[in-house]
Amino acid sequence: MRLDIFSEMQHPKERWSGPDHEHQLIQETLEQARLADEMGYGVWWQVEHHTAVEFSYSSAPEIMLTAIARSTKNLHVGHSSVLAPTRFNHPIRVAERAAFIDHLSGGRFQLGLARSTIPEWRTFNIEPDSTRGQMQQAFELIPKLWTQDKVSWDGPDLRLKDVSVIPKPYRKPHPPLWQACSSPASFEQAGRNGVGALGVTLWASPEEVAEMIHIYREALRTRCEPVGAFVNDQVAFFTFVHCADSEREAMENGAAKAAAWYTSGSFTFFEAKDAFVKTAAELEVLAKDPAGGGLTGQYLRKKDPNAPQSQAQRLLGRIMGGEQVPDEQVWEVLSAQDSLIVGTQDQVRAGLKRYQALGIDALMSFHQVGALAHDKVLKSIRLTGELIPEFRTPAAP
Repeated sequence: MRLDIFSEMQHPKERWSGPDHEHQLIQETLEQARLADEMGYGVWWQVEHHTAVEFSYSSAPEIMLTAIARSTKNLHVGHSSVLAPTRFNHPIRVAERAAFIDHLSGGRFQLGLARSTIPEWRTFNIEPDSTRGQMQQAFELIPKLWTQDKVSWDGPDLRLKDVSVIPKPYRKPHPPLWQACSSPASFEQAGRNGVGALGVTLWASPEEVAEMIHIYREALRTRCEPVGAFVNDQVAFFTFVHCADSEREAMENGAAKAAAWYTSGSFTFFEAKDAFVKTAAELEVLAKDPAGGGLTGQYLRKKDPNAPQSQAQRLLGRIMGGEQVPDEQVWEVLSAQDSLIVGTQDQVRAGLKRYQALGIDALMSFHQVGALAHDKVLKSIRLTGELIPEFRTPAAP
């Protein structure tokens, strides 16, 4: 399993100190990427979000990735992921920008595509039902634009006639393709397309991760019609990683609080908070009255309300509902999750091995989360990076 890094460029308001706080965030991100290169991480994955304020400042990732590529030697730079509907990014512009980054990085570029989600669709005037088809169109069209001298296309959303995209990528035949996946349907689509799967499912249990990988591998095996000139059959999953010298230090750094902040922020930004809080409240009731709950209770009783994952959901629901939960309680519940990797090097090593056992090719370790201080993030990247030689490391495709 390869160790990569996932970056949102998060910036909570409590870190907005001084007039240059945004510039400072950008400089900190560049420093973190240089350290990742030094430590031997495989790929730096940069997300794309718009108008996300505290949750993500990564609104122009292609520019950030260019800066990172020019200041590193071995680290691959991955766009995870370009928002593929045409109103966000026209396929011609995606192909052109990607080819330039590939040249400027010396062939170290990886391209992911994603549909995006409700608030960004609304901001850019995008019809939600069209997004999966437009992403599929981009997957099929971009490799042609990279490899053919003239491309024509006649689709429901886009028509091209003898279009030539220049430059062609540095890497031949073209950079690897990936798809951001958060549902069974998206993992299946990635497998059918013969592109890598970037698992971005929040709070997925090891069992759920294994099922998603199975769906992807089966689609690759039985239904794959590659959109590109080659199949990228790798699976990468992201999770929060924070490594410190002791559990106490990790807690005092604010690791559990950062994970809770990220979860609340993501469900709020993606407009799924109300549903999450409702389910958490139902689990809370069921925990107090295991026999109750009517039909909803019957469904929820299939989930143990006192299992670690359910406890985490109940806790996060309380936090999202405005309750002030003591830091120690947040730490106790969240640090017990298999889907988070937090603690000492020994604890982080064990967490990494849990993911390795699931058969993923890369773990996108998410270090810069919430209000965690920059020096603590650097230390986590360094301590985790010291473990890289212990893992079989498949090269980035």
